[in-house]
Amino acid sequence: METLALIDAFVRSAEAKSFSAAARKLGVTPAAVSKNVAKLEASLGVQLFQRTTRSLTLTEAGKRFHAEASPGLATLREAIDGVTEARRAPQGTLRLSVTQAFGREYVVPLLGGFLKEHPLVVADFSFENRPIDLVAEGFDVAIGAGFELPPNTVARELARAHVVAIASKAYVAEHGLPKTPSDLSAREGIVMRSAQTGRVREWPFRTATGERAAFLPKPRIVFDDSEAIARAALLGLGIGFVAMPHAAPHLESGALVRVLPKWHADIGAISIYFASQRHLPAKTRVFVDYVVQQFKRLKLAKRFDAR
Repeated sequence: METLALIDAFVRSAEAKSFSAAARKLGVTPAAVSKNVAKLEASLGVQLFQRTTRSLTLTEAGKRFHAEASPGLATLREAIDGVTEARRAPQGTLRLSVTQAFGREYVVPLLGGFLKEHPLVVADFSFENRPIDLVAEGFDVAIGAGFELPPNTVARELARAHVVAIASKAYVAEHGLPKTPSDLSAREGIVMRSAQTGRVREWPFRTATGERAAFLPKPRIVFDDSEAIARAALLGLGIGFVAMPHAAPHLESGALVRVLPKWHADIGAISIYFASQRHLPAKTRVFVDYVVQQFKRLKLAKRFDAR
């Protein structure tokens, strides 16, 4: 470990071109950094720096040693950080972004068990219906579906995101059920506006046997919130198009029924995603694992499957 400290002092001094700047990064005095570099030079039997009162420059031997030692040192730092993180109890503030309706219905109920297991973690939720740049916006984890994941992220799939057509029993009693996709063109629809494009979303629907069709009722109400679509459908205001996580509770209770039940649209995966890095903070790692395990335990992927 002493040799590692000597090499660390040299590499940081070479990068900062200053013993003082290296000392600030290492949290020691400039004299300590200079002493460690001198020890390393004595051990190697070569001069690594040309020193003047105003500058610090690498010698040819110093340049060669820096080029060869720096990558290895970075790997060792990561290995040490990883071992240290693995031993440390998960702690700190965990910032999570999730859509309001999905988060309230399926993620918030998981918090009690998670926080009981990890009492040093503080959960900080933001409820937003948009993709998040985790690093730029300071989030640890996000859950979402139906959009392309931001770069430099890793995702673990929780379930498929299936969109279905729904209506209330009162609406069906008054207007009847359409028999084919083309019948929808004359119906009043409660549809979704894309948060990214501002346009009404139209999904390619399909059946289990491979039939495909793009269909949409005549837009009468446009929302940018899935919960609002389900609520409006419950009120008998038209045929709504909504993802299964928002429709499932009402379909199971019988308050809503599937319209054209053989048809659904698969808009991708509902994923929990986090920044791509070699050593995840313990708080992030245990939360991701916990959510994945709970979704499996509760069989939510099966519950959200519209096939």
